[in-house]
Amino acid sequence: MNLIRILPFAKNLMASAVQNGDIVIDATVGNGHDTVFLAQLVGEQGHVFGYDIQKQALEETEKRLKESGLIDRVTLFHSSHDDIFNTIPKKHHNHIAGAMFNLGYLPGGQKNIVTKPESTIEAVKQLLSILRPGGMIVLVVYHGHPEGKRERDELLKFAEQIDQHTAHVLEYRFLNQKNSPPFIVAIEKAK
Repeated sequence: MNLIRILPFAKNLMASAVQNGDIVIDATVGNGHDTVFLAQLVGEQGHVFGYDIQKQALEETEKRLKESGLIDRVTLFHSSHDDIFNTIPKKHHNHIAGAMFNLGYLPGGQKNIVTKPESTIEAVKQLLSILRPGGMIVLVVYHGHPEGKRERDELLKFAEQIDQHTAHVLEYRFLNQKNSPPFIVAIEKAK
């Protein structure tokens, strides 16, 4: 297949907005795969701020970062992503290059602990206020469970209403795949 699959496309979008030395956010660290990717992307001079409400996720991410030799490039918060504005040092506000989200539940974790549309939308609003012009928010939306469907619907409704002078919003999905395949909502802050 020549079409880029969802997760590689999400990483391509982030790589297009982030450079060596940048500050980025992993809004849902999960098992740490995106955190490692982002830490590699920003290089030795950059920094990643990561968020998760589950201690298990933070422990797995920290382990993965240590194994990769990248732990010094990352600050992890045992907190919801809707606390970004208050936890990111003010000196980085308006300099954030990008943020990644993987919505839904922690793979291999408790399926009853899921991201919620209220906190996700609040996090996106906060990010839009502190992203630099041209900064990118990439949300991978997993909606194959009841809460995921509610989050999908509310997130899309919100994203469609973002003023085009504030940000450009892209939806990337495969239309003919079965079983509620994940899709991407990408939001690029206007320059």
